[in-house]
Amino acid sequence: MDTNLTRNFLVLAARFLSGTSIRWIDSQPDTCQRVYFANHTSHLDSIVLWSALPPAVRLLTRPVAAQDYWTAGPVRRYLSSKVFHAILIDRKEVKVHRSPVQMMIREIGDRYSILVFPEGSRSDGSEIREFKSGLYYLCKKRPDLELIPVHIDNMNRILPRGEVLPVPLLSCITFGPPIWLEAGETKTEFLQRARNAVRRLKEA
Repeated sequence: MDTNLTRNFLVLAARFLSGTSIRWIDSQPDTCQRVYFANHTSHLDSIVLWSALPPAVRLLTRPVAAQDYWTAGPVRRYLSSKVFHAILIDRKEVKVHRSPVQMMIREIGDRYSILVFPEGSRSDGSEIREFKSGLYYLCKKRPDLELIPVHIDNMNRILPRGEVLPVPLLSCITFGPPIWLEAGETKTEFLQRARNAVRRLKEA
């Protein structure tokens, strides 16, 4: 199977199903090393967000995703390993306090950007949940990384929880201005500021 053809087909399919409009507010696509962090309401979030990036940026951007979901079946395994080059996190290990941060740092090196969902699990779309601490510890280890907040709108209706087939509807992905971990900023302060950066994009 030609990976490039699969990648291009997947981008077209994701954009068709999601009817995505893409906005960049006070930021621009760039191949510099970044952390794109977004709200999470659907299993399609990773695919749609990854597909919204320009080709040159997309090739250097790796989604961080749940290992149990993306290794369930040959199609998901192929997509996660060959198309997305996803960084797969074992959620069982996280529950026993094994942080995935070191793994992410190792996998991105000094080249790749990542897509992360700091809520940790999908919400119903009504409110963005409190962010988990992983984003903070990632920034503590790599304060040079540029953080781009992203709001994904309406994906919970396109593929609601428990459904298998998506319903074609319109959605919007909004990329916001970059932020960084500030000197002396506490974990609580940073995570609240990062969460608010995503929330503000919903109304932008």
